[in-house]
Amino acid sequence: QVQLVESGGGLVQAGGSLRLSCAASGRTFSRSLMGWFRQAPGKEREFVAHIMWSGGNTYYADSVKGRFTMSRDNAKNTVYLQMNSLKPEDTAVYYCAVRVLAGYLTTRANEYDYWGQGTQVTVSS
Repeated sequence: QVQLVESGGGLVQAGGSLRLSCAASGRTFSRSLMGWFRQAPGKEREFVAHIMWSGGNTYYADSVKGRFTMSRDNAKNTVYLQMNSLKPEDTAVYYCAVRVLAGYLTTRANEYDYWGQGTQVTVSS
C-alpha cells in the first residue's frame, strides 16, 4: 500500500519561506515521478513541480519558477518543496503525488496514481 505523508505547512507572512516534506512508503520508487500540486479554494488543482526519483531535471510551473525548489532524498524516501519569497497567491492546500511507473513526464494531476492528504499553506499579506 503506497502512502504519502506531507508535512511542513503553516502560516507565513509574504516574503517568507516554508519547506514541505513528503515521506513515501509502500514500494520502491526507482522508476517513479514525484509531483507537487496545490489547490486554492474555488480553484482547480494545479501543478507546481515534479522530479524523477532516479534523477534528472526538475520541472516547475511558471508561477513558482525561481522561488520554489523541489528535491529528493532517496535514502529517506522523501521529497521536499522549498518555498521562498512566498506570495499571498501561493495560499493553497499542497499535495504530493506519485506516478509509480513514470514512462513519461507529466504535469496532469489525473495521471498520478497516489496522493497525500495535503498540507495547508497560508501566506498573509
